[in-house]
Amino acid sequence: MNAVATEPSHARLLPAIRRWIELETPSHDGHAVAALARLVADEARRCGLQAQLHEVSGSTGPLLQLSNRRADDERKGILVLAHLDTVHPVGTLARNPFRVEDDRVHGPGGYDMKAGAWVAFEALKAVGIAGVDRLPVDMLFVPDEEVGSTASRPLIERVAGRAACALVAEPARAGGRCVTARKGIGTLRLRAHGCAAHAGLQHERGRSAIRELAHQVLALEAMTDHARGVTVNVGRIEGGTAANVVPEQASLLGEFRMPSQALAEDLSARMRALRPCTPDVRLEVEAWIRRPPYERSAGAAALLQQAQRHAAAAGFALHEAPMTGGGSDGNFTAALGIPTLDGLGVEGDGAHALHEHFLLSSVQPRLAFWTAMLTELA
Repeated sequence: MNAVATEPSHARLLPAIRRWIELETPSHDGHAVAALARLVADEARRCGLQAQLHEVSGSTGPLLQLSNRRADDERKGILVLAHLDTVHPVGTLARNPFRVEDDRVHGPGGYDMKAGAWVAFEALKAVGIAGVDRLPVDMLFVPDEEVGSTASRPLIERVAGRAACALVAEPARAGGRCVTARKGIGTLRLRAHGCAAHAGLQHERGRSAIRELAHQVLALEAMTDHARGVTVNVGRIEGGTAANVVPEQASLLGEFRMPSQALAEDLSARMRALRPCTPDVRLEVEAWIRRPPYERSAGAAALLQQAQRHAAAAGFALHEAPMTGGGSDGNFTAALGIPTLDGLGVEGDGAHALHEHFLLSSVQPRLAFWTAMLTELA
């Protein structure tokens, strides 16, 4: 193992990011997320920023809202989105401890997205308090992004109502690319209600819910259309009670992804229109859009041009990634018509995996980039 030679700036940056990473914050551990939220809130207040903790549900941690707005300032400003939760359960740190190996900084949640969130936070602190000639900046640290931001979405959209643009500190894509479009994400639940019977004595009297689901799985998966960027995945099936009983109940859970709102509406309507293939079997179908599609807009293209100029000044090229199938809170702001630029966090690899790491060499340039972006936009 070769430790990277740290510059004086790294001596300041790394301990701060390490502190965030070593506070493990799985989405479903509200107390763990709250501990990091309070740490960030305390530091923000010491720097003169407003910090408010919002309880968004009983099971997740609080959503932390920071702002440099004056009390009477209702102008549309800049919204910065980040999240504090990770996919990693408490104890992952023991398997992937914080460490520096050459240019790689390891640790659960460092790449996705504590290092990027920290960089955006530092930039907000550097910009300072907004004045009459500067637009305000609001920053949200979401506690449940990795599980869909279900509890946080109403507050995200409310705060986004006073945003002229949104910048998202999700990790950069391969090659340091940013994101200007993401697929929407939908959820599907389907339940089949049949009729139980003894599988040996009265099989003909039974109506198999599992048999019905087999038909429906094939129909659902056939809705996948890679040419149009549509995917449908049945991820879980449950049903039946015993091998000698015709199953009365069965259910499935699925997910679908699509690049546009038109396709989202078409796909969910087709799912809700499914009908039983088996006589005397009843279906219940629920299909809804969990994250709306984030479609590339003219506003996002203009924002990208500004970002590319500041990236070049910070010493790196900011290229645009192809539309990604993964969602983020940027889906919500983009769907509201707010110019949104995503994937502006640090570079690295291994999101959601045990080899997760970010590149130390990307931290300083990204900090310079974020500071310049917030300074110009404000």
